[in-house]
Amino acid sequence: MKLQINCQSEKVWSTVGKNMDQNLFDMKITSLDHLVLTVRDIDASCEFYSRVLGMEIITFGAGRKALKVGQQKINLHQHGQEIEPHAQIPIPGSADLCFLTSQPLPEVIAHLQACNVAIIDGPVRRTGAVGPLLSVYFRDPDLNLIEVANQESGDLPEEFKFKVQ
Repeated sequence: MKLQINCQSEKVWSTVGKNMDQNLFDMKITSLDHLVLTVRDIDASCEFYSRVLGMEIITFGAGRKALKVGQQKINLHQHGQEIEPHAQIPIPGSADLCFLTSQPLPEVIAHLQACNVAIIDGPVRRTGAVGPLLSVYFRDPDLNLIEVANQESGDLPEEFKFKVQ
């Protein structure tokens, strides 16, 4: 008997035909390897993410570009020339990404201002994957929403008891 998994039912049949609870099959996703951003201009995106966010530009495959983010990467697809398979409707400007930094947020804000990047919100408190964040928001060249945050604990630092204008 083949393993048959029906995510709509309450039961899963094993290869030996024994009935098991569905929750015994656990996919165990461990991390994100990469994500794909569809962009209007790969060179402009590389320049922005390397200059503003300090990401390393990497080239792989047949000249494809990606941005290194810790142990993950962001693959860049040129709008209209996406690599197969791709998202059903790949559209520049549809992403909302949050990046964590160990750099203190006042330094992040000063750097964004020096790079002429308009902060559209923040510093504000948000809830991240593992706890509270202190975040600032801005847009990349394709108008994707970019959030850069510090993981926080305790009270809001005195310098953040205001909103950036």
